[in-house]
This record gives sequence, structure tokens and C-alpha cells, in this order.
Amino acid sequence: MRITSALTALAVVLAGLVAGAGSTTAAGSTTAAPYCGITWGSAEKAAGALGTAPLTEVRTGRQDCYDRVVFEFAGPVDGYAIGYGETWTEGEGLALSPYTAGGALLRVSLRAPAYDDEHQGTVPYAVGEHVANLLRYPTLRDVVFGGSFEGYSTFAIGVRARLPFRVLVLAGPGTHSRVVLDVAHQW
Repeated sequence: MRITSALTALAVVLAGLVAGAGSTTAAGSTTAAPYCGITWGSAEKAAGALGTAPLTEVRTGRQDCYDRVVFEFAGPVDGYAIGYGETWTEGEGLALSPYTAGGALLRVSLRAPAYDDEHQGTVPYAVGEHVANLLRYPTLRDVVFGGSFEGYSTFAIGVRARLPFRVLVLAGPGTHSRVVLDVAHQW
């Protein structure tokens, strides 16, 4: 009976070691694989220079692992600064308050205007206006236009929680360019 108990205990220990093989750290604690392989992080991201091509469109989309906001420009643009925190309107400095459902607020500063050479708006949004219907999006809650002033355009984006995000700068379609913001559904 002692041998049977000892063998059973040994089998349980060995099964635990085999199940945890390859997924332990040097300290011996188990680590989980990143969600959908996402390793982006939630620290502020900034790049590029001030551009002159105006913003023409903002659109959103749902993907399997993240929600996406696309900012499209009528020419080459590569400048942005995006991070978590309070967001204010351009020129006036009034707080923007997008719907977050108790989550977090992403501050988006695009280094390009939302107006043309004659200072006519190139997007159909007014300052403080909600840009997209985000009903049933897993992560995005609201996108609010914060205006454009001296070549900078601002948006406040409400999200479910402080989650990892990435920013891409893409060429096209045609002569246009895009700054793309992806926010993961979870860590």
C-alpha cells in the first residue's frame, strides 16, 4: 500500500513538471503567452514630424484581437503622439470627455491639420463631436474630435480599460497616407 501511495504521488509530481515544461521562468513561476501574440505595451508612442497634408477621414474597425482607428490624410503624413491621459481641445484648452464606461482615455495628437490652405475644415466634425458609432466594439467606446490648430489635430478616444496599443504609419491609398491606431481587446 505504501508503494502504491508513493508511486501515485510521484506520478502527480511528474505530471505537473511535464505540464509546466517550457512555460516557467528562472524563478519557477508559470508565465502566460501574450494575448494573440500582442506585445505592444501601453506607454506613450510618438514619431514623425509636422506635416501639411490635411486630415480627410476617420474610420474605425473591429478585428479579432484589437479595435482600430484609421486617420487618413490627403498626402504624406507621419507625425503623431498618442498616450493615455487627459485630452484638451486645440487652441482653447477645454477638456474633452469621451465616453469611457469607467475605462481609460487615449490622447491622440496628429502632427497635421484638419483644414486646407484656405483654412476650410477638411473633416465633417465639429470640435467636441463624436466621430463614430462604436456600439458592440469590444474595446473602443468613443472617438471625439478635439479640433485642429497651428497644424496639429487632436482626438480623445474612450476605451474599455488601459490596454496595449500600437501605431502604424501606412502609405496609400494612392497619394494618401494613414496613421493607424490599434488597441488590444485585452492584455
